[in-house]
Amino acid sequence: MPDPSDFPESTLVPVNGVELEVFEAGRHNAGRPVVLCHGWPEHAYSWRHQVPALVEAGYHVIVPNQRGYGGSSRPAEVTAYDVEHLSGDLVALLDHYGYDDATFIGHDWGAFVVWGLTLLHPHRVNGVINLSLPYQERGERPWIEVMEEVMGGDFYFVHFNRQPGVADAVLDANTSRFLRNLYRKNEPPREPQPGMAMANLARAQTPLGEPVMSDSELAVFVSAFESTGFTGSINWYRNLDRNWRLLADVDPIIQQPVLMIYGDRDLVARSERLAEFVPQVEVVTLDCGHWIQQELPDETNRAILTWLEQQGA
Repeated sequence: MPDPSDFPESTLVPVNGVELEVFEAGRHNAGRPVVLCHGWPEHAYSWRHQVPALVEAGYHVIVPNQRGYGGSSRPAEVTAYDVEHLSGDLVALLDHYGYDDATFIGHDWGAFVVWGLTLLHPHRVNGVINLSLPYQERGERPWIEVMEEVMGGDFYFVHFNRQPGVADAVLDANTSRFLRNLYRKNEPPREPQPGMAMANLARAQTPLGEPVMSDSELAVFVSAFESTGFTGSINWYRNLDRNWRLLADVDPIIQQPVLMIYGDRDLVARSERLAEFVPQVEVVTLDCGHWIQQELPDETNRAILTWLEQQGA
């Protein structure tokens, strides 16, 4: 069984006007690239269980800390974190390694970026595996505007946009506690609390459910965010309406083969009309919460490797 603690060393790669901290493994498998894109508030290390399994199966695995995270650049301007910049980083990463295209695997916000990359640069993507976040339909009105109407101003997506800096300060002041309380599984159901959920989590004395990872694994995330703060990563949220505008003129149909992996107990809503926008989609559901590849690494790896083998990627 591959050892996830044997995570590759990072290198800084200049791309698209910034530097990305990239963890690379399986260079001897050159020609079969797979790029893994983390979510929020995560780190390339969230793929520690997948990297060795993919290398063993014959893939060249490229795992960036995306801009705003870890040792990667953290531009000051909020607009530097829109989907054009984030997908541009991934295109430039392919150029750096000399690849025309690759299979991209995204979780959470990483999935959003992979969907956007596939729409904006379809020739650079030969297949998609996304976890948790399905394809997001671009409706008649900007996303944050709709969320504010439906979920209210305390919903964290809306709060991040309407009250810039407020949540960042709370999370920065309680980094270790916030991440400890967030990375949980098998949480008991509870009534929604007043206030903003992420700030509440950052202040909560007692975590619920069970930890998703060991203390030493969690320490990797804590140390990264203690060093960077949360603003760069939260700026991804602050571009949702901008992204809605940037995607206005692209063909909304994903033509590539796609594997969509849901967690049965994930709070992220599934897409009722996924196959309309992603005609070549196969769906797998695992018995877990939001942190799919960390909660059920073996099952996730099996689903990924089986699908990749079927694609002959």
